[in-house]
Amino acid sequence: MRIVIAGGHGQIALRLERVLSAVDYEVAGIIRDPAQADALRQAGAEPVLCDLESASVDHVAGILRDADVAVFAAGAGPGSGIGRKDSVDRGAAVLFADAAERAGVRRFLMVSSMGADAHHGGEEVFDAYLRAKGEADDHVRTRLGLEWTVLRPGSLIDDAGTGLVRLEAQTGRGAVPRDDVAAVLAELIETPATAGLTLELVSGSTPVQVAVKDVAGN
Repeated sequence: MRIVIAGGHGQIALRLERVLSAVDYEVAGIIRDPAQADALRQAGAEPVLCDLESASVDHVAGILRDADVAVFAAGAGPGSGIGRKDSVDRGAAVLFADAAERAGVRRFLMVSSMGADAHHGGEEVFDAYLRAKGEADDHVRTRLGLEWTVLRPGSLIDDAGTGLVRLEAQTGRGAVPRDDVAAVLAELIETPATAGLTLELVSGSTPVQVAVKDVAGN
């Protein structure tokens, strides 16, 4: 199985690349900075240079042509302004979903955010971020050619993962280690019956495999 991850140098993406490469999946990560390539190789992923803020749908579809799964884990990141929330968190996600559909990639995972809402109010940068993520999620859910799953983690922390989570349509606010987000993404890849679901994720008391199995097909 070939899996292509947008935002391949992100903190969740690097963790996911390590998990997937450890079970011998073929993993590629899209990056725009060549200096990040070695970090991806160390994580077991093939670095692919592409700027999703300026690339065409056809170019990205070419990258995705032989993929079985596409994962959008890119983000403008801390310190970025409202403009890049729109160009990355919304625009790049829309482009990646459209390219996946054009390339014939069925399985699509969207790393979103708890509270994402296209109609979220407010004028602060974080408000713009939640709107951008919400608009991107809405767009992904309209792609009839994709078997999509939208994952909305709570507050991300760098504590070691516990392997114990709460994964539901609505969990309520909470934090979750990035390790556990990556573990859930890997399990979602293995569980196509979660297609069509938008799921919130926080730390909890249920093992990852069981949590994913419990929501599959709902």
